[in-house]
Amino acid sequence: MADKPISDNLERLSLNSNGDSVVKSPFVLCFGELLIDFVPTINGVSLAEAPAFKKAPGGAPANVAVCVARLGGSSAFIGKVGEDEFGHMLADVLKENKVDISGMRFDSSARTALAFVTLRADGEREFMFFRNPSADMLLRESELDIDLIKKAAIFHYGSISLIEEPCKSSHLAAMAIAKKSGSLLSYDPNLRLALWPSANAAWEGIMSIWDQADIIKISEDEITFLTGGDDPYNDDVVLNKLFHPNLRLLLVSEGSQGCRYYTKQFKGRVPGLKVKPVDTTGAGDAFVGGLLSRLASDLNLYQDENRLREALYFANACGALTVTKNGAIPALPTIDEVERLVSEVAA
Repeated sequence: MADKPISDNLERLSLNSNGDSVVKSPFVLCFGELLIDFVPTINGVSLAEAPAFKKAPGGAPANVAVCVARLGGSSAFIGKVGEDEFGHMLADVLKENKVDISGMRFDSSARTALAFVTLRADGEREFMFFRNPSADMLLRESELDIDLIKKAAIFHYGSISLIEEPCKSSHLAAMAIAKKSGSLLSYDPNLRLALWPSANAAWEGIMSIWDQADIIKISEDEITFLTGGDDPYNDDVVLNKLFHPNLRLLLVSEGSQGCRYYTKQFKGRVPGLKVKPVDTTGAGDAFVGGLLSRLASDLNLYQDENRLREALYFANACGALTVTKNGAIPALPTIDEVERLVSEVAA
C-alpha cells in the first residue's frame, strides 16, 4: 500500500502562527537542493569560451547549512541526491563540515543535479542546469525525517524545491511540520529564472509561500522582479509590497554595500566590510548562514535593534570573506576568520 502523504495529516495546521509544543534544539535545518557546480578554470569568460571546468559542491540551502556549522553552530540538511559518485561526494562534503545528513536521501533512478556556472567579464552570471529530472526534484513526503524537522529551531529553505513534484509537496509538508512545532521559518527565494517554466511561474511559485515565512532574505534584483519593476531602494516599495503581516524580519542584501533590515518596530542599514573580491559565488548564502547561526541561539534577537545590527554586521563579514576565495562551500568562513576580519576593520 502506498504511503499516505504527510500533507493529508496537516490540513488542520495553521501556517500563520508558530506552535510551541516541541522542545527545540538550537540548530538550523536547511531543506532543498544539493548539486555539483562546474565552474571555469579561468575567470571572466562565458560558458562557451571556458577551456575547462572544475567541480565544486553547491546548492544554496546546503551552503547555508555548511556555513552555520563552520561558524560553530549546529545544522542539518534535508534533500536528495543521486545514488552516484557525485551524490556520495556531496554527502561526504557535508559530513566533513559537521552537517547532520541523517535527513538526506539517495535516489537510484535519477542523477545528482549539475550546474555550469560562470561570471562573465561584463559581470553577468551565466547558468546552465542539468536537471531532467535530477534527484533533488524527486524527494517524496514519505522520505521526510519528521522528528528532525520538529526539533529544529530554524527551518530554512528556498524556492527551487517548489518547481516540480514530488519535491514541491514534500517542501510544503516539511514547512507545515516545522511551523506547527514552533520553528522559525527562514526563506531565501534564490531566484533562478532559468529553472522555471516561465517568469510568471517563478513569480507565482515564490509568492505562493511568501506570507508563511518569519524571516525573508531578498536581493535588490529580486525586489525588482517580485514588484514588477519597482525601485528596489525605496523603503515604501519594500514595506508596502513585500512586508507581510506575519513577518518578523525582512532583509535586503546589497553585496559589498551591506544590507537593509525591516521589522514591525524599526528599519535600517548595516554597512558591508571592504575586501578584495575574487568570486561572489555563495556570498548571499554565507550572509544567511552567518545570521541564522546567531539567531539559532538567540531566537528573539530581531526584537532588539542593537543585537540585530550586531548580528547583521557579523553576517556581512561572513559574506565579505566568502568573496575573497573561489567557490561557495570551499570559501565559507570559520568563526575565527570572521572574528579576525571584524577586529581588523575595527582597528
